[in-house]
Amino acid sequence: MTDYIEGRRPLIEALRTEVPLQYILMADNVKRDSLIGDIERKARQRNIEIRKVPKKKLDDMSERGSHQGVMAATKPFEYVGTRDITNAAAVYAEEHNGRALVVILDHITDAGNLGAIARSAEAVGASGIIIPGKRAASVTAATYKSSAGAISHMPVAKVANLNDSIERLKKEGFWVAAASEQVDGMIWDTNLKGKIALVMGNENEGVSRLVLDNCDFTCALPMEGKVGSLNVAQAFTACAYEWLRQNF
Repeated sequence: MTDYIEGRRPLIEALRTEVPLQYILMADNVKRDSLIGDIERKARQRNIEIRKVPKKKLDDMSERGSHQGVMAATKPFEYVGTRDITNAAAVYAEEHNGRALVVILDHITDAGNLGAIARSAEAVGASGIIIPGKRAASVTAATYKSSAGAISHMPVAKVANLNDSIERLKKEGFWVAAASEQVDGMIWDTNLKGKIALVMGNENEGVSRLVLDNCDFTCALPMEGKVGSLNVAQAFTACAYEWLRQNF
């Protein structure tokens, strides 16, 4: 199913963050202003076709009624297989003293969180992200925006069964660590050296019991304030940089 971006500023942001676009639909009676000019200029730079259509067509297609005379059809994200990620991790480990990081997201539901995690994952040198194929966020325009374009450089595998991927990672020499609030051991005291697969749980329920039971160990971030937890993307960033610190 094609995902559409509606509105002038959202479309400019999509062009800026290099969201893959198939084409842009523009109302044939659209009022030209600096934003429309910017869209046309950026589209030419990226060789993206602009199709002039009647405004009624956009009205009929719009889900939010906020197209402002422009909509863009996004290209489907190109997912990879788990094997592609483990192969990339093996190459990375050879070049970085045996360290590698793979991220496993246990039914994260917000596409923005997925993008924010991808941004931090790319920053620390992670080899890829593994997500479930059902009941979880996929890569959308919101993901590109929150990742500031980093998702374009981060392999993502969509799999039928997370535990099957965990078993494959174990066979490739990875230790699988789950970030969870329900443990006593702090991440600072956890050995994250070498090849690590870091599991982050759902925004509301955390890591599921089935996945948790298949992990080698768990770790938690210390909480000194009155708020009991961090947003999953913030928590991942802290955990990922602790992995990098230990391996630097």
